[in-house]
Amino acid sequence: MPKFLARPLISGLAGRVGLAWTMLVVTAGGALAQSDHGAAPGGDAAHGAEHASGGLPQLDATAFAPQLVWLGITFIALYFLMSKVALPKVAEVLEERQERITNDLDRAGDLRKESSVVMAGYEKALADARAHAQSVMAATAADISSVTAGRQAQFNTDLAAKTRATEDRINEAKGTALASVRSVAAEIAQQTAEKLAGIKVDASAADAAVGAVMQERG
Repeated sequence: MPKFLARPLISGLAGRVGLAWTMLVVTAGGALAQSDHGAAPGGDAAHGAEHASGGLPQLDATAFAPQLVWLGITFIALYFLMSKVALPKVAEVLEERQERITNDLDRAGDLRKESSVVMAGYEKALADARAHAQSVMAATAADISSVTAGRQAQFNTDLAAKTRATEDRINEAKGTALASVRSVAAEIAQQTAEKLAGIKVDASAADAAVGAVMQERG
């Protein structure tokens, strides 16, 4: 509890206790005074006899005034001790307890703020890591696609070149074979004409004839 709240509260409590004791003393004194004035002579004699016979002295009406004085002195002393010693210690205990509670609450608030900051940092780091991983995956996929496309294009180019080279070799071999077949066919035609008809055919004529036949048959 703060000091500006604890001390007025304790002072007010002590004031109320003092006022109650004062009213009690005043009321008791008035009642005793009335009883003294209204008592009969016989009653005084009876009280004297009781006192003489060993009755309680604190109930003797003639001793009420000193008793009230000592009651007031005792009350003032107790009030002084309560207001200066006991109640301040109680106030200090309450203040220390309130201060400890306030410190605990402040520490809990600080820990909550720190945990919020740590959680926010963790979530940000996690989001950054996910974004970085996605960007790396996208870049890797793009690189793979680029390399694959380049290799595919190179493969197609190499295949086309090899195909053309193969076709050229085939055409060359075909031409060589056709030329050889034409030459052989021309020679066979010359020999056949000479043996069957006894006609000697010129090599160029035989070659032209074989070429015409081959051209017709494709």
